[in-house]
Amino acid sequence: MSEVAVEKTKNQKPKKQSTNIFSVFAKGDALTKLSFLIMGSANIARKQFLKGIIYLIAEIAFIYYMVTIGVDKLIGFTTLGTQAQTQVYDEVIKINRTVPGDNSMLFLIYGVATLAIILVFILLYVSNVYSAYKLQKLIEAGKPVPTLKQEIKELFDKRFHVTLMTLPVIGIMVFTVLPLCYMILIAFTNYDMDHQPPGQLFTWVGLANFGEMLNQGSKFGATFGPVLGWTLVWAVVATFSNYFFGIVLALMINKKGIKLKKMWRTIFVITMAIPQFISLLIMRQMLNDYGVVNVALQNLGLTSKAVPFLTDPTLARISVLTVNLWVGIPYTMLVTTGILMNIPNDLYEAAEIDGASKLKAFTKITMPYVVFVTAPYLITQFIGNINNFNLIYFLTKGEPMTTDYYFAGKTDLLVTWLYRLTADRKDYSRASTIGIAVFVLSAIFALIAFRFTSSNKQEEDFQ
Repeated sequence: MSEVAVEKTKNQKPKKQSTNIFSVFAKGDALTKLSFLIMGSANIARKQFLKGIIYLIAEIAFIYYMVTIGVDKLIGFTTLGTQAQTQVYDEVIKINRTVPGDNSMLFLIYGVATLAIILVFILLYVSNVYSAYKLQKLIEAGKPVPTLKQEIKELFDKRFHVTLMTLPVIGIMVFTVLPLCYMILIAFTNYDMDHQPPGQLFTWVGLANFGEMLNQGSKFGATFGPVLGWTLVWAVVATFSNYFFGIVLALMINKKGIKLKKMWRTIFVITMAIPQFISLLIMRQMLNDYGVVNVALQNLGLTSKAVPFLTDPTLARISVLTVNLWVGIPYTMLVTTGILMNIPNDLYEAAEIDGASKLKAFTKITMPYVVFVTAPYLITQFIGNINNFNLIYFLTKGEPMTTDYYFAGKTDLLVTWLYRLTADRKDYSRASTIGIAVFVLSAIFALIAFRFTSSNKQEEDFQ
C-alpha cells in the first residue's frame, strides 16, 4: 500500500455504527434493560432524578389513560359508533323523547388524538431507552454522568437548535398535522348530508369515495374530470400570462429613456394596495348584465344586448382569466424589476463589445437571469393558482351552474368546488377526497418542477 493511501486511511474518521433498540437491549446492562420495563429507572438510579421522574410519570400517565379511556377510544375509532340516536315515546309526559346515540365525529376525533398520544409515548419510550444506554456507555468509559445543570446548559449551547424548534414543531403537530389527518380520514367515510352526527352515524367506506371520483359513470366522477381539466388550464394560463406580461411590463418601464419610472411602477402597484376581494367584487358588479361595461357597450352601439360575461360558460372563463391579469401582473412586474436592477451592467457592455445584438443580449443575459431567479416564484404561483379560491369565488362564485355537474359550476376550480360541497351540501367525505386530490396534484408538480428547474441544478453558476 502506498504512503498516500496509508495516510488517507489514518485521516479517515471511523464511521458511527447505528444502534437500534434491539441491540441496545442485547448490549445493555441490568439498569438499561430495566428501563425497557420501567421508564426512567436507569436515570433515577444514576442520579438523573428529574429526567427519570419525567419518564416515569409519562409511563404511568399513559398506562392510566389507555386503561381508563384510551382503549375505548380506539375501539370507537374502528367502529365510529354503533348506537344511533333514536326517538322513544315517553309514557309519562306523552311525547317522543330523543335518546342520544354515539357521535361518529367525536369518535373519529378522539381516535386520532389517542393515536397521536400513542405516537408521542413511543417517541418518549425510545428516548428513555437510548438515554439509559447513553448513561451506561458514559459510565463504562469512566466519564461523569451529566448533571441537570449541565444538560440544561447543553440545551442552550450545543443543542440550542432543539430548544428553538420544540415549540414550533409542537404547534405544527397540534394545529396542522392532526387536523390534516382528521381531514384525510374523513375521505374514507360516508360523512355527508345523510349521515350527520349526532343524529346519524357515519361509517368507514374504505376507498369507495376515491373509486367514485375516478368513475366517469357516476355524476361525482363525471364532474371531477372536467373540473380538474379546467383547474389545470386555469393554473397554466393564469400563471404564464401573468409571468409573461409582468416581465414585458417590467422591461418596458426599466428601458433606458423611459421617464417617470417611479410613477409608472406606483400606478401598477396600486392594485396591490387595494384588498383583492374589494377589487374582485367591483369587477363582478362592472361585468354583470347591468354593469358599467355592458351599459357602455350598448351606449356606444357596439352591442344590442348585454354581453353575458359572467353567465356564459366560455365568456365567464375568459373573464376570470382577464381579471386575473389585472390582479397578478403587478406582482411579477415588481419581482422582475428587482432582478433587472441587479443584473451587472458589465455583462451588457461585454456583449456590446462582442457585437451582440440587443435581442441576443436579452436571450443570453436578461432572460436566463430572470428565469433562474423567478423559477421558484413561478412554481409557487402555479400551485397558488391551483388553489386560487378568492378570484373565482368573489368574481363568479364558480357560476354559471350546470345540472351536468355534481353541485359545481363551469368556472369552479377543485378548491371552490370543495368549498361548495362543504359549506352548501355538507358533503364532507367527497370534499375531503377532492382535497387529497388537490394536495397530491400540487405536491407532484412541485416536486417535479423543483427537481428539474435550473435554480436547483445550477445554483453555483449564479453566485
